[in-house]
Order: sequence, then C-alpha cells, then structure tokens
Amino acid sequence: METYGKILLIAMPAFLLLVLFEKWYGWRKGKDTVRNMDMVSSLSSGVTNVTKDVIGLYLVILSYPFFLNNIAVTSIQATIPVYIIAFFALDFAGYWVHRLQHVNNFFWNGHIVHHSSEEFNLACALRQSISSIVKIFAIFLLPAALLGVPAEVIGVVAPLHLFAQFWYHTQHINRMGFLEKIIVTPSHHRVHHAINPEYIDKNYGQIFIFWDRWFGTFQEELPNVPPVYGITRPVRTWNPIKINFQHVWLLIKDAWRTNNWKDKFLLWFKPTGYRPADVAAKYPVYKIEDVYHFDKYDTRTSPAFNTWCWVQLLMLLLFTSYLFGNIALLNSLDKSYIIWYGAFLFLSVYALTDLMDRSQYAIIPEVLRSGLGLYFLYTQNDWFGASQWLSSVHYIFGAYFILSIFVAGWFVLKHKREDSMAIA
Repeated sequence: METYGKILLIAMPAFLLLVLFEKWYGWRKGKDTVRNMDMVSSLSSGVTNVTKDVIGLYLVILSYPFFLNNIAVTSIQATIPVYIIAFFALDFAGYWVHRLQHVNNFFWNGHIVHHSSEEFNLACALRQSISSIVKIFAIFLLPAALLGVPAEVIGVVAPLHLFAQFWYHTQHINRMGFLEKIIVTPSHHRVHHAINPEYIDKNYGQIFIFWDRWFGTFQEELPNVPPVYGITRPVRTWNPIKINFQHVWLLIKDAWRTNNWKDKFLLWFKPTGYRPADVAAKYPVYKIEDVYHFDKYDTRTSPAFNTWCWVQLLMLLLFTSYLFGNIALLNSLDKSYIIWYGAFLFLSVYALTDLMDRSQYAIIPEVLRSGLGLYFLYTQNDWFGASQWLSSVHYIFGAYFILSIFVAGWFVLKHKREDSMAIA
C-alpha cells in the first residue's frame, strides 16, 4: 500500500502534465479533443480509483498467492525472463477480464466508467472503476501460477502494465506501421472506445493486439468510418461516483420490477444491455440509435466557474498527494485515519462533480466534505500531522473549507436562477 502510494506520487503529476500537454497540442493544431468539464471529471475519476486501491477497498476471493501455493508445478527465481513471462501472463489475463467486462451485464458495471466519456483523450484513460471491489482476475493467471512465477514479480509488473495503457488514449497519433501487428496502438484503441456498429466490442487487448487477432475480436480502424465515442446508454453526468453505480442500480431496479421470476435471477448473467421485456416496455431507458446524430452531454459554464473547478481539482490533488506520501504517518497517528481520509476524498470528488452537473442540491455534499474537513482540523488541531511542515496549516485549510461552502452556495444559487430564466 505504502509503496504503491509512493509510485503514484510520481505518476500523478506526470499524467496531469501529459493531459494538459495534449490539451495545448490539440488547441495549437486546431483539433482540440479535450473539453474542460470532461477533463476535470476524468481526473476526478482517477483520484477515486487510486484512492480505493491505496486504502485497500476491495476483496480478493481467489488470490494469486493462493493459486501459486496450491497448483505450481515448479518454483523459479525472479530473473529478467521471469518478469517478461509475468508481463505476457498479465496481459493474457487482462484480455479475458476485459472481454468478460464487455459481454456480461454484471461485470460491465465495473468497466462502464472507463467508456463513459464522449471524448477520447489521455484524460479518459484515468476513468477507472471504484465499483469493482471483488478482484477476480487472479483466475486468469493460472498459467503463471503453474509456472511458479513469484507473487512479488506480479506485484511489480502489475502497476507497470497498468500505466503502459495510458499513452494510446489519444486522437493525435495515427497508424504506426508494423507495430499495428504487435501492440495496441491509438488506432486500435479508438476502435475499442467507439460505439459505431462496426466497432463496438472489439480490440480488448491491453498491451498486445495479437490476442484479439487470435481470438477473433480484432477490428481495424476504417478510413470511411470515423469513431464516435461514449456508451450507447449515455450517463449524462460528470459525477464519476454516480457513473460507477449507474448500471448496477438499473439492474437492481429491473430485477425488482420484472414479473418474470427467472429474469430476476438471470438478468445479471445475461449479455450486456439485456433488460426483461416487461420492464423495458414500461420503464424505457434512452439509447443512442444514430451514433452520428446525438447531443453530447454538456453543461453551461463561465470563466469564473471553470476557474473555481480547477481550484477545487488542484486542492483535491494536493489532499490526495498528501495521503499517498504519508500513509505510514497516518497509520502511526491512528489506524482509522486512512479510511476517514479516503471518505473525505470521495466526498470531495462527489461535491465538485455534482456542482459541475449544476445540481440544485450540490451544496449538500459540499457542506458535508467541508464540514468533515473542519471536524478533522478541530479534533486534531492539525491536518493529519501536516503541522510539522507548516505550523499554520489548520488556519489555511480552515479558511479554505469555509470559503468552499460559500462559493459553492453562490454557484448553486446562480445556476438555479440561470436555469429558471432559461425555462421561462
């Protein structure tokens, strides 16, 4: 946990700089693929995912060490060839997990957030799930366990494998020659994120594209079919926490509402998008039929509001970085601090993105997160040990939280007036 946090301290600013560079590059080239609210939403989603992983909010039913201890036919040392084998094994497992997430109604919920952006850019790569609290991928690592690949090798290779999937989420890199036959390229992954009938549910590979070629799921990008991005049932929100549970909530409601008792139990295991006929007829859900003619989700903004959203995002990244760099300190102060700090970060993401959605109730999560922050400051007379570096930290953060409540309230009232005038 602590090691992963240290890695993220380096990775987070690097990813942010690359996202901003892509924004600048697209603007300069006259092909801006990064919308401001969408970018903030994606970066906020990334915070929720890494926070969940760092504080360990997941269950492992069948772990890799379990398989290693019970089915390994040999034992091998952690040499360079072993790391290479592990990388291929992890990618093979990733292909099948990714494919399962796309074709199964229940597992789609754990992947929907990654496809929820209606843009395709480096920022959307950071949209990762918080709803997948049950880790099942270990079962797909059976070949590595059989060979006796050490668990610590998998632990090192896994973050590298994940980070290596970031770069190809862009529209600014075209075909890459002979590499198109070997690795996943931006062209391949544009196909994967597209909702065009020609492209949907194709190119599941994460690093190597030959899995798709071998198992019949490959589709090249066609010159006369420009990819259209998103999901066919658009989420219509910037809030990544809502997005993470939107699909499973629909499944729960469908299971409750259907009169078909068989469907109540089996709809979870049906192909992605399946709904019982009686429920679909009575409670229709909007679905994009013509991918070339639909309105992307957008909300009205202003220069002042955009600035405030970036202030809040940068503060969120500051709070997150402090957690990742001081896990040992927080544990030494109080074992429960990690969980409480995680709750504060999740509330911060919810409050910011609910305000971005122009919700008339956005002041509620803002009061809760700022109230929680003020409670921490009051009870600790500190911010989780930060006063050892900055003695006035509790005054600075106290003023920030009070300001946040007032600014959020002002924007909520402003948006309400604007929306009322638009209706009139």
